[in-house]
Amino acid sequence: MTSNQPSEFHSQARTGAIVLPRGPCLGTLVTQKNHLGIAPTPREIEAALRESEQRLRWLASIIDSSDDAIISKNLNGIIRSWNSGAERVFGYSASEAIGQPITLVIPQDRQSEEREILTRLRRGERIDHFETIRQHKHGNLIVVSLTISPVKDADDNIVGASKIARDITEQKRSQELIVTLAREAEHRSKNLLANALATVNLSQSSSPEGLKQIIAGRIQALANVCSLFAEARWIGAELSAIATQELAPYSEMNGKRTFIDGPQIMLEPDAAQAIAVTLHELATNAAKYGALSTPNGQVRLEWSHAADGPLRLRWTETGGPVTQEPARKGLGSRIIEQMIVQRKGKVRFDWRKGGLVCEITLPV
Repeated sequence: MTSNQPSEFHSQARTGAIVLPRGPCLGTLVTQKNHLGIAPTPREIEAALRESEQRLRWLASIIDSSDDAIISKNLNGIIRSWNSGAERVFGYSASEAIGQPITLVIPQDRQSEEREILTRLRRGERIDHFETIRQHKHGNLIVVSLTISPVKDADDNIVGASKIARDITEQKRSQELIVTLAREAEHRSKNLLANALATVNLSQSSSPEGLKQIIAGRIQALANVCSLFAEARWIGAELSAIATQELAPYSEMNGKRTFIDGPQIMLEPDAAQAIAVTLHELATNAAKYGALSTPNGQVRLEWSHAADGPLRLRWTETGGPVTQEPARKGLGSRIIEQMIVQRKGKVRFDWRKGGLVCEITLPV
């Protein structure tokens, strides 16, 4: 009695249209009996109706339990059914939505979409995975993927449409974030490689081993700040963390000889790399020739940042050997100036007898 129903239903499904049920089991039974010239008995009719009702309840349960919004509307765009998924996605209850035009959830600037959809439906077309924007009851916009099928009655007339809407807002945000992070990673990697290349090109030494150590130290400074970027999901790096990282070797070896003082400030990656390399050069120079080269020398790093103003950083060495301005700029000074000036900052070296004072101004 039911063997013909699946093939009939699948044939309709291949057209992309949904056929409204009209007692399918009963219809099959009557057709079969008529072919044999036999009228169905009341018991057979009751059994067929019961089976039809079970199938309808099963279908209704599937629709109601779906997380997707499943909506039906007539050819005038008036909502005829509204499942619990639609309530979750759009915020309207069934009693609020049924009887209203489907434009209830369509933003004003996308109203023309509904006219095009209804035109295509009247031609019997199915619309698959159409991504668009819809509007929640509270006004927020939702990215949805729509699948819309014509609904036909038993006489094969198109009488409306079934619409399935899946909320893909978070999915789209994730995709956009991935794209943004990929572009950011590409930019940062190119910038990092450019800094590394500049470091290699500017590095000099009287011996191959010395050159190797100089380059390794500078690239390690870049690697250290990159580890801070990773912790902050490449947003940037906190200035005190950069300073602590670069001065840690000298603090650990020689006791409390470095002092850091300044407000919390998150530097974007480009500025953070410039500051990291700058502090590495200043600390390396202090360890070789300045305050950190003597037992009692000290380094104080201070910074300030007024609202909408530049970052002002001051490096002060005391207790070291007597210093004097060099006859020509050293390599470390040239690297610092290149890193800071190319980011529209300023550097001033003050070679005092008591020790070097370096003042840096950097837009952040």
